Amino acid sequence: MTAGPQALPLTATLYEAARVMRDAGIGDVLVTYAGRLCGMVTDRDIVVRAVADSLDTTLTPLGDVCTADLVTVGPDDDTDTAERLMRERAVRRLPVVDGAHRPVGIVTIGDLALADEGAGPLADISKAPPNM
Repeated sequence: MTAGPQALPLTATLYEAARVMRDAGIGDVLVTYAGRLCGMVTDRDIVVRAVADSLDTTLTPLGDVCTADLVTVGPDDDTDTAERLMRERAVRRLPVVDGAHRPVGIVTIGDLALADEGAGPLADISKAPPNM
């Protein structure tokens, strides 16, 4: 799990999310309402759901394009649970939430590759620094 995930409120703009992603070298931002997880937006979401439809990223709130139907795990869930959920739901990222549904981390497919004793090509790719 990567602790301290980047999160923005539902009313933040796509532009703000894109800047956070760029500055942090990540591909997703968790979306919150009153501190609780309510969605996720990825770099792909911004391109496919906003830029491709000519939406103004400086005005469009995250709530208009984020994925709201998320599957999550808790801090005490193991990697087998995370892997099973990723397979079942065909997702590459799982937000980690506490009992109050506040985001505390995120598990990515790369995290699982590294947890699997760091073997194989996916682990090698996950260890590489982001290309910016």
